[in-house]
Amino acid sequence: MFMAMPSPPKLTLQGITKRFGSLVALDGISIEFIPGQIHAVLGENGAGKSTLMNVIGGFLRPDSGAARFEPGHELPLGDPSGTRAAGIEMVHQHFMLIPEFTVIENLALATIGSLSGPLDLPFDRFNTLLTKLGWEVDLHARTGSLPVGAQQRVEILKALATDGPVLILDEPTAVLSESEVNDLNRVLRELRDSGKIVILIAHKLAEVLAIADWISVLRNGKLVGSVSGAMADETQLKSWILGDSSSIESPAAQPTVASDESEFVLRAHDIFVRGDRGEEAVAITSLGVKRGEIVGIGGVDGNGQVELAEAVVGIRHIRSGQLRAIGKVGYIPQDRQVDGLALEMSIKENFEIKQDSDLVVLPSVVSANARSLIEKYNIKANNINNKVASLSGGNQQKVVVSRVLEGKPDLIVAVNPTRGLDFSATQFVHDAIRLAAREGAGVLLITADRDEFRELATKFLYIDRGNVHDQGWVR
Repeated sequence: MFMAMPSPPKLTLQGITKRFGSLVALDGISIEFIPGQIHAVLGENGAGKSTLMNVIGGFLRPDSGAARFEPGHELPLGDPSGTRAAGIEMVHQHFMLIPEFTVIENLALATIGSLSGPLDLPFDRFNTLLTKLGWEVDLHARTGSLPVGAQQRVEILKALATDGPVLILDEPTAVLSESEVNDLNRVLRELRDSGKIVILIAHKLAEVLAIADWISVLRNGKLVGSVSGAMADETQLKSWILGDSSSIESPAAQPTVASDESEFVLRAHDIFVRGDRGEEAVAITSLGVKRGEIVGIGGVDGNGQVELAEAVVGIRHIRSGQLRAIGKVGYIPQDRQVDGLALEMSIKENFEIKQDSDLVVLPSVVSANARSLIEKYNIKANNINNKVASLSGGNQQKVVVSRVLEGKPDLIVAVNPTRGLDFSATQFVHDAIRLAAREGAGVLLITADRDEFRELATKFLYIDRGNVHDQGWVR
């Protein structure tokens, strides 16, 4: 599928340091990335992984240090056009797509050589790549109308379209189905075998151990260990990632499902919901969630999950049918940056965003609440007055999750709630959701993660083309 490269150079980083105010995000990182290897970079949220990748990709200029292709070719750090011209492509954790453009227009922009002249729309080229991947993406669809999983596929296609020697992927599998992850891993192995450098940021140790040739771990901005994939041990990796603390202290609890039929916090009958393009996205005969119950709805992304969630929380119109949510509703959306946070507002202000409150809270109370949640949910935030956009993706997700759970809702609607979280933070969120259910909340958990589906749900459903079924996804 990919042609082998003649004598490709290794990528060497020496003494990379990056500060944001008093926070040292990267502390003298020196590391080598070898051609013909898949090199995984692990670490907790805020460890410096994405910062390091953004330095390599030219999106951040380090305070000190250098990067070069050996022998002798210095990379122009802080210059994304220059690093891209050198052959470094990056799949970002947060999508770099133009929502109003079609898929093929976004893909064409990624391969454009000049801003002058007509924009070439290489349909055949990308259809061929899609066929090899085994993925389905509507090249004519407006990118902003696609579900998150489809947008992730577009981002990966953008990076694969070029023939550079280095491919960086920042959490590429967070919203992909199991079969899509397998397809992507197959392609990454082919890229490796053709001589490319593949750098992979991931949180799921099982995925990393299944594919990585070399593994490096960052903690608090420092490189704390590296090991070959063949010699890697999950216990050792966890020790490097977590340091002295073995895990986040979290309140484990098992839900107790209400037996009284009157204890429903969600009832839906014969509901039909349209998608953004006017299509019938959801058609459900019956759906109910009781207090103390975690109703899991699994399935491949793009089958009506988001439309269902938005209908339940009242931000999408129901074309017909009956839907009733009882009491206070908390919503953890699938896209934290678009639907969950006000990125230009401060961290402390984002904690105070409520769906159903117009209360004015004293500034001292706002600050105290923010500090309390930061400590409770182990959110790595240097200053509560900084913009929430300054946080890592995983810590942004923790702000959304903690805000919802601390509001003590009667019904929690959670869509991929642990996307982008490391394994310890994922366990914390899972335990917190269980505790909310134990304390009387009903939970509608909509997830594309089979492990999360199996671990959390007390009732198992799956959605396919807008229809909810009671068997077939994980069995």
